[in-house]
Amino acid sequence: MYYFCTYLDHRYLPRALALYQSLVRHCADFRLFVLCMDEDAYGTLQSLKLPQIVACSLAELEESNQELRDVRSTRSTVEYYYTCGPAFLLFLLRGYPEINLLTYLDSDLYFFSQPKPLFNELNGYSIGIIEHRLPNRLSKLKRFGTYNVGWVSFRRDESGLQCLRWWANRCIEWCYDRVEGEKFADQKYLDEFPRRFELVRAIRHKGANVAPWNVGNVRITSRNNSVWVDGQPLIFFHFQGFKVITPWLFDTNFGSYRSCPSSVVRQKIFDPYIQELRLISREVGPVMSLRNTDRNRSRGFGILTRAARMFVQVSIGLVWGSYMVNFPKASSTISQFEYAEKEASE
Repeated sequence: MYYFCTYLDHRYLPRALALYQSLVRHCADFRLFVLCMDEDAYGTLQSLKLPQIVACSLAELEESNQELRDVRSTRSTVEYYYTCGPAFLLFLLRGYPEINLLTYLDSDLYFFSQPKPLFNELNGYSIGIIEHRLPNRLSKLKRFGTYNVGWVSFRRDESGLQCLRWWANRCIEWCYDRVEGEKFADQKYLDEFPRRFELVRAIRHKGANVAPWNVGNVRITSRNNSVWVDGQPLIFFHFQGFKVITPWLFDTNFGSYRSCPSSVVRQKIFDPYIQELRLISREVGPVMSLRNTDRNRSRGFGILTRAARMFVQVSIGLVWGSYMVNFPKASSTISQFEYAEKEASE
């Protein structure tokens, strides 16, 4: 049995459901614990009654952690979400003694093959992390941390628990959406894991955490209906920054990293994800709503600023090729969800 967890609000729920469906296909024996940051997400997950999902409310977590509850007023919404991440992992390890190894996943991940090779790498280790694997031309982004918080594993042993408690305490002390010295949100703390703790494994599999920022470092090909990354199977892709502009126009977020998705990436990675989201919209579309992103609100972006930014981004994206056109297939249904998705992206 594999144990995973993630957190979300109602705007990221469709992505988490896509993550769930990909796990069902490629990792039959698993349980996904979901921390719901608002009542809409919690109510929807409860009503869906998905057999391998355990929905947890924010109230449950806060009731068990006074320190966490006390810092809520000092953080923006997105900063508080980051703060809750390691606290949620501790909450689960305390409440579910059957969990021996717990892995946090960002809700915008999507699996294309079984994760067993990654867990094989973690045999004999207490902590698992994955580097960003930035190309040299993006070295300035290292200020956000060497490792990406999209996948973080902790084993229920001395080193794993010691590291997780340290991370949770640091996030209580400081967890803001900015770079400050050697800190950035919950993420840059991961740089300290190999320095401070024993049995830390930086996962090396090329097919783990492939993302817009690192595809320039690998060769992505397709054969036998599978995607390969430098000769290894793609295990999961990180759809960070993915946005729905219209029901047929999508921002892959490759433009943020001065890159353009290849035809294989478009057809074999993004197309299945888009189709999955369209199918999910039939279930969760009614609970979606158009709102400003919390991250934009925390940075003070108003409606005119967001409109100007969007105009520039679309224009550049169309010229650069980082935007892709994908029309719904005849069997697909478009709902309000797809419009709301663009407001849920970071």
